[in-house]
Amino acid sequence: MDLLFSILESTLRAATPLMLASLAGLFSERSGVVDISLEGKILAAAFASASVAYISHSPWMGMAAGMGVAVALAMVHAFVSVTYNGNQLISGMAINIIASGLTPVLGLAWFQQGGNSPQLESDMRFHEIAWPGVDAVRDIPFIGPFYSHLISGHSIIVYLTFIIIPVVTWFIYRSRFGLRVRAVGENPHAADTAGISVARIRYTALFWGGLLCGMAGTFLSVYQTGGFIREMSAGKGFLALAALIFGKWRPVPAVIGCLLFAFFDAIQIRLEGVSLPMVGEVPSQLIQVIPYVLTVLLMAGFVGRATAPKAIGVPFVKSR
Repeated sequence: MDLLFSILESTLRAATPLMLASLAGLFSERSGVVDISLEGKILAAAFASASVAYISHSPWMGMAAGMGVAVALAMVHAFVSVTYNGNQLISGMAINIIASGLTPVLGLAWFQQGGNSPQLESDMRFHEIAWPGVDAVRDIPFIGPFYSHLISGHSIIVYLTFIIIPVVTWFIYRSRFGLRVRAVGENPHAADTAGISVARIRYTALFWGGLLCGMAGTFLSVYQTGGFIREMSAGKGFLALAALIFGKWRPVPAVIGCLLFAFFDAIQIRLEGVSLPMVGEVPSQLIQVIPYVLTVLLMAGFVGRATAPKAIGVPFVKSR
């Protein structure tokens, strides 16, 4: 029972940056803008948050910096793809390349630690929050492990993420802004005829996506690893985008896709170094590929036909 809840605890932590990035992609792609720059925004936010947290001794200042940098990159993407109708894929890849190249260069120039940031001290990073009564119920079967592993002992960013999920769902399906985002993503010319500013909606959607990517990057550097490491995003932006497609551009199924990958990732960590009967120790490279292979197979088997928003990737040119 303890092993099961330990795996589920690791699943929640590993899924947090994926869920935030997937919801970020949901905003932009529902509005009709392809956003493969999730990876670059997460990486840039991780560097900015770790650097500012180290200088200011405040994880909250680090989070603000990470969110600010991610929003700035999102606005660059919006400027190229919305204002000037540039190629959205090229714009997104350019942001990924810039973040991948610039973060280690700045890290080397500022900290002289091979492109990484210094290790953050205790007061510079987020910590787990212990809920009341953890020790009192720890030994109670099922309830104790459930409360101590799944409810208690997570960072504030994890709790904020699980608040954000229903909020984003409500915004997309129940609010006026969400209706306009979906309308712009499906038929921008009809939305424009109805008096909706397509450019404003897409800029706003990318802005919210930048904020969520900033939180994802902060989670990685200011909480999970306690510092910035080169290429620490490790493809999480692309995995989040895959989960979004798996969820057919809907928030809850996309979150389930993120949890699915994180669950296999948690199992993979437990399998490293384990010897199997008649096989011996499985090579670590084979174990590390397990979550990717299983996630792809499940997505291919259960996703069915994923129909993207009709206007996604198509520049909007206002009718005269």
